[in-house]
Amino acid sequence: MDALRARCPVAATLVDHALYGQGTPHAIWADLRRDAPVLRQVLPDGRAFWSVTSYRGASEVLRDTTTFTSERGTLLYLLGRDDPAAGRQLVATDPPRHTVLRTPIQRVLAAKPVAAMRERLREPVCDTLAPLADGALCDLAERLRHLAVAVMGTLLDLPAQDWPRLADLSIASVAPEDPVFGRPGAGQSVLEDNHRELLTYFHDVVRLRRAHPGSDLVSLLIGTRWDGRLLNQAEVVSNCYSLLLGGSVTMSQVPATTLAELMGTTTLDRWAADPSLLAGGVEEALRWATPNTHFMRYAVQDVELGGQCVNAGDAVVVWLASANRDEDVFSEPATFDVRRSPNKHLAFGIGPHYCVGHNIVRETLKLFFAELFSRFTDLAPAGPGVRLHSHTISGWAALPITARARTPHGLLAY
Repeated sequence: MDALRARCPVAATLVDHALYGQGTPHAIWADLRRDAPVLRQVLPDGRAFWSVTSYRGASEVLRDTTTFTSERGTLLYLLGRDDPAAGRQLVATDPPRHTVLRTPIQRVLAAKPVAAMRERLREPVCDTLAPLADGALCDLAERLRHLAVAVMGTLLDLPAQDWPRLADLSIASVAPEDPVFGRPGAGQSVLEDNHRELLTYFHDVVRLRRAHPGSDLVSLLIGTRWDGRLLNQAEVVSNCYSLLLGGSVTMSQVPATTLAELMGTTTLDRWAADPSLLAGGVEEALRWATPNTHFMRYAVQDVELGGQCVNAGDAVVVWLASANRDEDVFSEPATFDVRRSPNKHLAFGIGPHYCVGHNIVRETLKLFFAELFSRFTDLAPAGPGVRLHSHTISGWAALPITARARTPHGLLAY
């Protein structure tokens, strides 16, 4: 452990957005899992947090909402600052209040209602893949960003003409230091600008929806009672913002990261050739990609965690992407195993804050891969991909690919 602390500052490295532009830092996390699965890390500016890299430690922190609160910030960019959404946004509220707000959203996004949306979701999936049909180069990362926002835009009933701008704002909000979508060295300014624009946008949407309610998620939030009253304007807007970002990021990055690794491999060929492997392959893609690299919590009381004494008030950062490669839980974790079972990955978190939109993400991913495998073959990179510079989201800014359309008699029975 002392040797680990003595090497180049791990803490500063892990919060460096540029590091993730080179790829997901699995080698660093593997060292931490082996030598110091719970390690206090201090940044050059004096801010500190505990890194938790093991599956067991991650599960313990995320399950125990009594000891570890979500109301002081859930992502590293808020380290050392109060979260303005605390206590009014689903992801930044602890049980039991969290459960009250979550229940109506969870009911609408349960497996049966989402399955009933399948044909509505198929249209944007097919639109996403359409450019591949003529054999031309396609930036898959860009197409997937627009697919994700189209799905969330449909659930929130947002005008289609707004989706391209919302896609740009969403990615910049989780990658504010990215050279393409943000401004290196000015991430906080980018966050504030995007935050302001998105909140203003949703304020207008909510005002209009109050006058003309529908069967969408915005209308659901407007009609939701919390603390014995209806949600106020700020609460509805904050949760619309959270739903848009939460859903769009996962849906866009899982296929890109998976295909970037598997294109041209027999693993992809075997997966594509066997429709019975579709669902299991999606679960492995979620584990493999783990687009949300981390969640942060704060200890509300002194606690022992992994043999370390975590003090009340300390920030604790759970590295989900590390936990999903934990050798103590996953056999050959650095191998994409389309038949992996069991596969209790933490891509959606665990415990009371388990992603409320997991069903819509899974359904969209299954539709995407089913349509891709049944309609196209010979996927290949068409130039170097560009990774996002973000310690929040692991994924791709650009991923140019080509593919060959399957002949009609060669379509797979998905």
